[in-house]
Amino acid sequence: MASNQQTRPGIGELAQDSASGRVGVVMGEVGGRVQLRPVRGGREWDAMPGNVVRLSAREELSARLAARNGNSRVGL
Repeated sequence: MASNQQTRPGIGELAQDSASGRVGVVMGEVGGRVQLRPVRGGREWDAMPGNVVRLSAREELSARLAARNGNSRVGL
């Protein structure tokens, strides 16, 4: 595999839906679509597999930090 190719993120990993720009946790695949759930929890959404991309280490850290900060503001 070439170094510029990325494998699709697995269940439980963070990924971005490039069509919407949203970041979520990969929950599974149903009916040919990848199901993602927001990092802070909430309702899943479906994304086309070709639009689901793995986050870089920096992007993942940023997404997790934003979720943690959001949770601390609401007392979680």
